[in-house]
Amino acid sequence: VARLTRAAGIPMPSLYLIPGRTPNAFATGRNPDHAAVAVTEGILEILTPAELEGVLAHELAHVKNRDILISSVAAVMAGAIGYLAHMAQWALIFGGGRSRDDEEGGAGAIGMLVAMIVAPIAAMIIQMAISRQREYQADRSGAELTGNPAGLAGALAKLSEWNKRIPMKVEPAQAQMFIINPLRAEALMQLFSTHPPIQERINRLLGRTA
Repeated sequence: VARLTRAAGIPMPSLYLIPGRTPNAFATGRNPDHAAVAVTEGILEILTPAELEGVLAHELAHVKNRDILISSVAAVMAGAIGYLAHMAQWALIFGGGRSRDDEEGGAGAIGMLVAMIVAPIAAMIIQMAISRQREYQADRSGAELTGNPAGLAGALAKLSEWNKRIPMKVEPAQAQMFIINPLRAEALMQLFSTHPPIQERINRLLGRTA
């Protein structure tokens, strides 16, 4: 970790070991001076040194790129939009869409109803897109730090397989922190995941086009 932090040009983060068999890792902290990197006991049992180095480099890239702050801002904005949509719902219920002109009142109510439905969905999609893009960037930056993209690619493949066998018990809001989504999701829900598809991440790391 010390060597990777020197290569990244950031201070040494606090390091933590999380009890548990599920292999995973995450970084947190508002900036590189107040950062922490945590890995589970399980990840130490299944990864090779090169693969573990790739995972740590990925998390340090998140720290360097201030992705935790960016994700927090995106989540706050999405929450604010959801709150405004909720307020619009109550305004509509208590007559916010009424007007002296029935036709204008009806159009206003329909417009408010559409906004109530579309705004939260749009906010979620934007938050998901930002999170996925930051994951791709952390993969790329991490591979540059180690000079060995195959190490991180191999780690992602192993982590994905083991998390299917032993899913981690975490709150959905915390899932985006981890290097791979620790929650078991159905195919449809994966479309709305904050993490890109594992195979796509591996393909990008290894320079594959498909």
